[in-house]
Amino acid sequence: MTNLDEARALLREFPVVDGHNDLPWALREKAGYDLDRLDIAGHQHGHLHTDIPRLREGGVGAQYWSVYVPAEQPDPVAATLEQIDCVRQLLDRYQADLAPALTAADMEAARGEGRIASLMGAEGGHSIANSLGTLRGLYALGVRYMTLTHNSNVDWADSATDTPRANGLTAFGREVVREMNRLGMLVDLSHVAPSTMRDALDASTAPVVFSHSSARAVCDHPRNIPDDVLERLPANGGVAMVTFVPKFVLQAAVDWTAEADENMRAHGLHHLDTTAEAMKVHRAFEERTPRPIATVPVIADHLDHMREVAGIDHLGIGGDYDGTAFTPDGLSDVSGYPNLLAELLDRGWSRADLAKLTWQNSVRVLGAAEDVARDLRSKQAPSNATIESLDG
Repeated sequence: MTNLDEARALLREFPVVDGHNDLPWALREKAGYDLDRLDIAGHQHGHLHTDIPRLREGGVGAQYWSVYVPAEQPDPVAATLEQIDCVRQLLDRYQADLAPALTAADMEAARGEGRIASLMGAEGGHSIANSLGTLRGLYALGVRYMTLTHNSNVDWADSATDTPRANGLTAFGREVVREMNRLGMLVDLSHVAPSTMRDALDASTAPVVFSHSSARAVCDHPRNIPDDVLERLPANGGVAMVTFVPKFVLQAAVDWTAEADENMRAHGLHHLDTTAEAMKVHRAFEERTPRPIATVPVIADHLDHMREVAGIDHLGIGGDYDGTAFTPDGLSDVSGYPNLLAELLDRGWSRADLAKLTWQNSVRVLGAAEDVARDLRSKQAPSNATIESLDG
């Protein structure tokens, strides 16, 4: 049996729990949520990284669908509700393959049925508009993690990619974490500043997750996790889910992206501009300076380091498919997970190690958050704190 055959066999028993997939936003941007135009029952090569045949091929058994909206949305709460509605439409339409999941027990039940457990995560605290009532509303609608920030700060927490303002969490930010603990909503620390990571670990009585982040010691990008934070995961019980985005995992790609962004600014354009003029400038740059390509071994390097620092019980996978323009060779879409497991087998990872990485750790962490929530709900009422009362 080759390593690839062994990887596929393992995934039939312990499939991947993927922490972050932006399919709902891709469906909004590319098809206006018209599921007939982009029907994921069939292959959507060239349009999406994700469809049901490739989820099956990749051995995915549970998926956190991101209900992400940009912080710049005029009404981020309404837009987040539209994203939740998209996930519900997917669940209604593809019932034979996708199973609604709210709990660790639901995940295990879906695995037993041979369906893909479908959970939701909100990417960015802007989706609650500084309201704990809105936070509770998202939980009631099925959201099971919230990333405290996206690419920019919120009023109560600092992002990894913005100018520090709160130096971590404010008093209201700590109250958000406590209320998430009381609900059983996982605190997601991808995208946040290291100061916010540390404050959240101080404030949280439940395990945290990093839904799609890699190791900063391997690739020095602010979206990645410093070693001192990884070292705290065993005491917290949390899980860091390695991501595949080349510009976060490959140092040459980080440096190339910085150079490409500077080239855009030199032409008077924003580095995220996707207009025809901007794309012409970018393509000309890429012809002069070819884009570095990440590979499966690059992702395995991150996992090797994260296992050394945090331990095998605290690792997972969060590919960020349909949320990135570029993907690594061998991990071009959701069908590629067996290639990563085959590489890890080649490096000496055991079957028990891989079962923890793919399935067991991520199911455990949600169950642990549920246990903490049951205890807290028996002791404390919902918080009625406001950002004005705590930070004002």
